[in-house]
Order: sequence, then structure tokens, then C-alpha cells
Amino acid sequence: MRIGLVIDHLDPRRGGAELWTCQHAEQLLARGHVVHVVTQNVSGPAKQLGIVPHCLGPIRSVLGRAAAAEQKLRTLGLDVIHDFGTGWYNDILQSPNGSRIAQWESMLQLLPAWVRPWKRAMIGVLPRYHDFRRLMARQFGDSGRIVLAISRMCARDYQHYHGVPTERIRLVYHGVDSKQFSSGNCERLREPVRDRLGICENETVFLFVGHNFRLKGLATAVRAIDRLAAEGHRVRLLVVGGKRHNKVPHPAHRAAVTMVGPVDDPMPYYAAADAVVLPTFYDSFGLVVLEAAACGLPIVTTRMAGASELLSNGRDGYVISNPADEEELALCLRRLLDPALRRRMGAAARKLAVAHSADRSCNEIISIYQQIAGRELRRAA
Repeated sequence: MRIGLVIDHLDPRRGGAELWTCQHAEQLLARGHVVHVVTQNVSGPAKQLGIVPHCLGPIRSVLGRAAAAEQKLRTLGLDVIHDFGTGWYNDILQSPNGSRIAQWESMLQLLPAWVRPWKRAMIGVLPRYHDFRRLMARQFGDSGRIVLAISRMCARDYQHYHGVPTERIRLVYHGVDSKQFSSGNCERLREPVRDRLGICENETVFLFVGHNFRLKGLATAVRAIDRLAAEGHRVRLLVVGGKRHNKVPHPAHRAAVTMVGPVDDPMPYYAAADAVVLPTFYDSFGLVVLEAAACGLPIVTTRMAGASELLSNGRDGYVISNPADEEELALCLRRLLDPALRRRMGAAARKLAVAHSADRSCNEIISIYQQIAGRELRRAA
């Protein structure tokens, strides 16, 4: 098939959505499909992919990007178009942000209660939000378009906030490469990485991976680690990721937090870790959860991460209700100071990851592609 992928930027270093799209493109290419990518730019490792790139150049307006993508796509003669939130001319819409409206509502919880009504009013009137609402109205409003949900949480949000009927939604969880992310690779890398980072043998290391520190709940993780450090536990929080505009929370116990910064390959840091913490306020999936599970690490996350639906609370990880509750988070982390418990939960997490492979996810999506390619879909003019 001639498959079109549409995404704002194709660069796996930018975040989970871009990384997943690059991996998906690789899998399609390995199966013999021709993959066209319409995007503003192709950067970093993505340049090595055997795709057919169509670079639009920088376009600041979200509506302008959607219009430019449509203009290009109409000339390509593709069998199926899979869009990752950029435009409205497609067969399958898979928003990496889930519902932006649901995300905005979650972001309000980061603000003091007295500020929230003002912020909600601004969301209703500012031009930037108005443009996103216009974009979403066209994306979710076409009755001929399939909406691919990467979690049940996303599916519910699409129904609640955008009125998408159940019959137009397909649920396909993300998968993980359990050969790349594996306990064997962790064992090989663990000691050299811990030595380089100055981690002592008796330190328990929790890993946080994410770019948007506020949304992913880094402040809650830092406060929880502070609690454990104040109790005298030898703990370390490794923080991988981040962007220049992120504000880094200041821990009371500075030695307990190590800021690593953005990395091309997070695998060495999974190897150095004993568990992974992601107290996110909203994450349509959270690929970090499956990557950690594949490495045999227990995970502590929140019900606001789509991937939390795959976890069995207390078996392969812990799922907390309130992303801002450092007391509940600290309680879960305190339990994971027990090496025997970590080993049991890590083994269960590994089984979970193997059952949710990247191959399985790709095959499910290709099945949807084949359904689309086998019939004529009405495209919005």
C-alpha cells in the first residue's frame, strides 16, 4: 500500500508521539509498504528512514498547517492517510494529545483554584484556542473518518467532548519493542551507567522520563522523593528529558534529584533505575510505561495516563488517583524500596510488555488500513 503519515514534526527526539510515529514508519517499511510523510520538517534520526518526505516548512498557524497538508496530500494518490493531529484531510485521525479539550481541563488542575475560572475564560476567547477548536471541529466532525484511540480514556474523551459515535472509534493500544527494551540489556548497562552517574550500590533509583515537566507531574515526584529522603532513605530521582522553557522544581534534598536532560536513547537510564515514576496530569497513553515494563521495572503512574489501563494495581505497578498527591505517591515509592517486591512486580511488568508488542500494534493498524483501502471513502472537499 501507499500509506501517508501526517505529523507536525518528524523527529523522535521531540517526544513520545514523534518517536512512536518513526517506529511505526519503520515497521510499515519493513512490511514492504511505501510510506509518504507530510510534515513541517524531518530531523535527527528520522532522516535515515526510507520514507518519501514532503516537507512543508515552518508554518505557525495550526489552520495554515492543516490547509497546506491537505493541498500536498491531494497530489499524492495515496491508498490511506493516517494523520497524527495535524490536519483534517485523512482517513484515520490519531491525536497524540488525545482530546485537547480534556488536556486543557487537566492542565487547569495545575493552577490555584482561584485562578482556574479566569484561565477557563481565556481558553474560551483567545485566538490560539479558537483556532484549535476550529481544527478539532473539522477533524472529529467528518462522519467518514475513523478516529483511532490509543486508550479507553481517549475513546471516552472523544465521545464526551467531541460527540464521536462509538462505531467510528477504533481502540489500538501502543506497543513496545521488547527486544530493544529488555532486562538483558538493562543488566549489561546497569553498572557502567550507575557508576557514571555516581549512584551508590545501596541507593534506590526512581526514573522520571518526560519533556513537559508540569503536565507530567515532575513537581509531585520531587516532593515525594523529598519525603523519602527526609525519612533517611537512600533514594535518587533521575530526571530524563525536558525543554528549555521548563521550570525545574527545587528539591529540599538536592542530592536526591539528578537532572539528566534530553537524551537520544533513554535505555541506559532504564538500566540504571529500580522503578519508574510518572505522576502525569494527562497523557493519552504514556509510552514510558510500556518501555519501563519491558525493562522489567515496576511503574507508578496515575489514572490520567492511558497506559495505566494495562496495569494491575499492586501486581506490575501502582496507579494513584490524584497526580498532585505526593503523600499517596510517596507511599507507593516507599513500598518499592523493598528489592524482593520490585523483582516480583518487575517480572509481572515484563510479561505485560511482551503481550503488548509493537508488532501486534502495527498489525492491528494495518488491518484498519486494509479495510479503508478496500473501499472508497468520501473525502471532505
